[in-house]
Amino acid sequence: MPKKSIKPQLKTEPKNSQPSYEAKDIYVLEGLEPVRKRPGMYIGTTGVDGLHHLVWEVVDNSIDEAMAGFAKNITVELLPENKIAVTDDGRGIPVDIHKQTKKSALETVMTTLHAGGKFGGESYKVSGGLHGVGVSVVNALSDWLRVEVSRDGGLYAQEYERGKPKAKVKKIGSSKHTGTKVIFSPDPEIFPSISFNYKTMVNHLRQQAYLTKGVHINIFDKREKIPEYYGFCFEGGLLSFVKYLSEGKRHLNDEIFYVHKEYDTAENSSDKSKGKLEVEGSFLYIDDTKTEELSFANNIYTPDGGMHLTGFRSALTRSLNNYARSEGYLKEKEENLIADDTREGLVTVVSVKLREPQFEGQTKARLGNPEARTAVEAVMNEALKEFLEKRPSEARIIIEKVLLTAKARQAAKAAKETVLRKGAFEGLTLPGKLADCTSRSAEESELFIVEGDSAGGSAKQGRDRKTQAILPLKGKILNVEKSRIDKMLANAEIRSLVVAMGTAIAAEFDVSKLRYHKIILMSDADVDGAHIRTLLLTFFYRYFKKIIDDGYLYVAQPPLYRIQSGKEIRYAFSDAEKENTIIELQKTKTKKKEEKNKKQTMAADDGGEVVGGEEVSAEAGVGDNKIPGINIQRYKGLGEMSPVQLWETTMNPENRILKQVMVEDAAVASKLFEVLMGDEVEPRKKFIQTHASAVQNLDV
Repeated sequence: MPKKSIKPQLKTEPKNSQPSYEAKDIYVLEGLEPVRKRPGMYIGTTGVDGLHHLVWEVVDNSIDEAMAGFAKNITVELLPENKIAVTDDGRGIPVDIHKQTKKSALETVMTTLHAGGKFGGESYKVSGGLHGVGVSVVNALSDWLRVEVSRDGGLYAQEYERGKPKAKVKKIGSSKHTGTKVIFSPDPEIFPSISFNYKTMVNHLRQQAYLTKGVHINIFDKREKIPEYYGFCFEGGLLSFVKYLSEGKRHLNDEIFYVHKEYDTAENSSDKSKGKLEVEGSFLYIDDTKTEELSFANNIYTPDGGMHLTGFRSALTRSLNNYARSEGYLKEKEENLIADDTREGLVTVVSVKLREPQFEGQTKARLGNPEARTAVEAVMNEALKEFLEKRPSEARIIIEKVLLTAKARQAAKAAKETVLRKGAFEGLTLPGKLADCTSRSAEESELFIVEGDSAGGSAKQGRDRKTQAILPLKGKILNVEKSRIDKMLANAEIRSLVVAMGTAIAAEFDVSKLRYHKIILMSDADVDGAHIRTLLLTFFYRYFKKIIDDGYLYVAQPPLYRIQSGKEIRYAFSDAEKENTIIELQKTKTKKKEEKNKKQTMAADDGGEVVGGEEVSAEAGVGDNKIPGINIQRYKGLGEMSPVQLWETTMNPENRILKQVMVEDAAVASKLFEVLMGDEVEPRKKFIQTHASAVQNLDV
């Protein structure tokens, strides 16, 4: 029978009485009620991530069939009315009567927590469904769900409303195929938004196709009249994945390392209960300073890594040290390479498939199985030794790369120790160009990072001295995407900025010492200003991401236009706003003129004298578009504004527009920064060609 969740519920009693706690006060949640009561416990959140997690849970069941060798095709469809359909050609969920529940096995799986083929027997050697709650949780959190099963020559179906079956499982026809189709619509009572993101789903399913080589995964977006479609099938597995991750980057080693092997715990340890583990891994080195490591357990992404990733790192560092020693690259007195040396410029994917995965937390962010580390380390040690010995030219390139990284690390460490010596970043010697605020409360203090001395001068004169500090930067700062930290800290402008913020940097970084809880980037509204803003955003994203994560970084929005009609002054922040403002001012001007003419007519009718005439104003505009009576000024830079104008439009908390910098998807943001600011020209050229038509207000 389905398990019952029993939770005490206290009843509200009148004042001065003891709360009741008797049998009648015990609240019993039947079947899937616990899921609807506390959905966050099962899918992490009811936000966008939780919504898409419903799809992943259903797809995981199909992937499990594929990993077991029974499914070759999986199709996901986004349908109108926020419905999702997932179809596979696996064995199909059993429909015969379950001995324990006395119901169809299909209904048991769909309506009972911890029910499925993953808790015993030989149905699944490995699976992504850790807790066995996946599809039943999807059922509980959907306002409608239908499941169709093709099995044993028949086609069976059952429908549910919020987890409860509308009728028993019925045979609705015959079928020559096998498989399962689940169609559901998420419950708007549970999820604030039930709109699925097609791009998010494409990225996830592409990833799953890499991890399940040879399986065809298709996705259709049928919400519009013209459907969109992606199809994935990768015979190369993780080797293909690493190629994809390193697209547009210069490869250092031509041949990508790849291994796919089973490790038998019964043969290699005293613990005979774990069975065989499947280990797959691939990596290459690129000409870069960053590391991209992805790890998976039973096709589930583990963002916090775990034992399998630890095993890979240990094997890589040990193997490269052993090879460097044996071939004379490392001398006797030289220190060993450390993990950071071997990981710089590394693009790698590690995947394990094991019988009983132990994840930390419901969201499965980290793998905790000790045997996974042992298996990965053993398989990688053997494969890496063979790879390095059989390919000496590839080995030499890799060893030279990591040795260069080690030397750079030692040089950077010495430079950091010089730059980060005691007192350097503790506010003892604030930069002279900083006009600091008088407040010592970080919560109310703001730091404006301003482009150029001219704009800095206006900002210093127009600011609120109590809460607003001004730091003018000279020209464009160093592109940190192409520079190591030692070179970066030698740059005077960057050092001034780090000192002013008070947090220090790298290992010494401490966000609690941040002197301002609003750091505002204020640059000109032109191409150069956008470039400077991008350089600063790159700097913060790479070295001060915690400041972004905590919501302390903002971008000021200075106006593009100052529009004056008579004594009335308006500011516009875009061309569209400028046009609307002009129309409003013209209507106001026409209305005033009509009222004035009306008063004059009334005065004339009463025999009075008409005094004055039509107002004469200067004609002004942009380009050849002259607008009578309206003066339009296009701001090319902040330096053109007077201190009063800069305060009114950009710095006054009551009037200004600030955009808070947020990083919704770190991986996408990271890739975009690499394209825009990295060494490779071709990806940047392609990006410009693709998005050139969307550019407006280009100043040449």
